[in-house]
Amino acid sequence: MVVIEAEEVSSSSSKTTTHSTKETETIKPAAETNMNGNDSDGFETASEREVSDNEDQQVKENPDSNQNDDELKQKEALEEANEAKLEGNKVFGEGKYEEALLKYEVALQVAPEIPSSVELRSICHSNRGVCFLKLGKYEDTIKECTKALELNSSYIKALLRRGEAHEKLEHFEEAIADMKKILELDPSNDQAKKAIYLLEPLAAIKREKMKEEMIGKLKELGNNVLGRFGMSVDNFKAVKDPNTGSYSVSFQR
Repeated sequence: MVVIEAEEVSSSSSKTTTHSTKETETIKPAAETNMNGNDSDGFETASEREVSDNEDQQVKENPDSNQNDDELKQKEALEEANEAKLEGNKVFGEGKYEEALLKYEVALQVAPEIPSSVELRSICHSNRGVCFLKLGKYEDTIKECTKALELNSSYIKALLRRGEAHEKLEHFEEAIADMKKILELDPSNDQAKKAIYLLEPLAAIKREKMKEEMIGKLKELGNNVLGRFGMSVDNFKAVKDPNTGSYSVSFQR
């Protein structure tokens, strides 16, 4: 029985508020007279407005302010993704695997692709893999667990789940490869040791079966060709030399 993770990914950061101050120019009263003796209309001149606009632009393009906004958005997205993952864990525990798949997918869609979200995204892919395993969709399990391992190559639970899916599909060699990878990461893993012990005989039987099927196909192909000359592969006998390991072929009618 595979136990699903329910780790809670959380992060804390202090909110930083950036205050920008801007000097304001004193507007002359409308009644004030300019150098030419004309009354001022009380508005800024064109040159004054240009300086003011430049100052506003500098505030808007403040890189520190933009960075803080981005970090806040990433934090909020990560928290939302973690919440969706926890909801997925809950419905998975209730046996609602299809619903759990959707929750984990939401978490993956929301989670930003930043280093701090790698663990969460890897877990969600692996958990989707076990959902598919429960639903008997073994090819999908392999795909999801492979995605999890692309994010975290040492994720043992993803290797176990992918190995189990390979076994269900009779991909015994691939299953053994996953179990051996687990032993590289954790030499004391009894589950992987037992799996290899059971899988190796099955892999040997499958190899022998595939060998016989290949020989049968080659024999059929040979008979199709030799049949044109009134012969078959049964007219040829191969004898192995026990000393050299080589074969000698003789023709028999």
